[in-house]
Amino acid sequence: MIVLGGYLGAGKTTIVNALLRGAHGMRVTVLVNDFGALNVDEALIRERSDDVIGLENGCVCCTIGGRLVETLIALGERDHRPDLLVIEASGVSDPLRIAQVGLLDRAFRLHGIVVAVDASSIEQTLEDRYVGDIVRRQLAAASTLVITKADLVAPQALQAVHARLRALETTRIVVTADHGAVPPAILFPDEAIALPGLLSPRPLRAAAGALPAGLRSFDWQTTRALDRARLKAALALLPDKLLRAKGFAVTADGSAVEVHVAGKRVAFTRHPGLARQGTTLVFIGMLSDADIASLTGALQDAIV
Repeated sequence: MIVLGGYLGAGKTTIVNALLRGAHGMRVTVLVNDFGALNVDEALIRERSDDVIGLENGCVCCTIGGRLVETLIALGERDHRPDLLVIEASGVSDPLRIAQVGLLDRAFRLHGIVVAVDASSIEQTLEDRYVGDIVRRQLAAASTLVITKADLVAPQALQAVHARLRALETTRIVVTADHGAVPPAILFPDEAIALPGLLSPRPLRAAAGALPAGLRSFDWQTTRALDRARLKAALALLPDKLLRAKGFAVTADGSAVEVHVAGKRVAFTRHPGLARQGTTLVFIGMLSDADIASLTGALQDAIV
């Protein structure tokens, strides 16, 4: 599950449209507040009703209004759940609260909070006495910031936007959309990590669009058991740089847990019937050699 936030006019709908056009064979369900601004390509539409648009590529769009919980329950009860669920938050809402509501249904797992940033107006919006606080809360919730409308500003102004966002120190993972298109590794949970039954790490691939400079993946393995508290502390070491992490770990009591990290959120899920021979974790983020060494050291310290 991805929550897509951003202030009014930031370009969320353009990102959604680009996502629907290039779903890369994955079943995508998008929950939106209103179809009015969606402007889905008519050639893609298979069926349309008052609150659902079905597309030829297997993607589905649903309007939600105030029915988010009910819609999530209905999606969770389907035999074939989507590969990716995108919830487009309204322009004045807090995407973190939307994500917390979405996580009430255990059928879904948060893969990130993506917040769109309008390069042409973000500075003025942040300084606005009426809406500046709303936008700051949206940015603070983000695991990934996507700069939109970069073609409307000069290169020097775009650099200033990057510097402004870095100064906020919410996340180091900042990408620039190309007419709404975002590198798949940012959105799709399994673009960089495959989990067909058990974990099978594979390297990042750019697919449609270049990955942001500095985005790296690496894996870490051990056959020894880990202390759960120290493992959690290690995973929380670089919250502003880590996009995602996933894998399985064996804890000191011999149980196997699925490990899932999305931005600042760390979650463990027990698998009582799963016998594991060791721990394998895959990490994706804006990671320097020093960051990887620090994270690896903390993981080593978690070994019992």
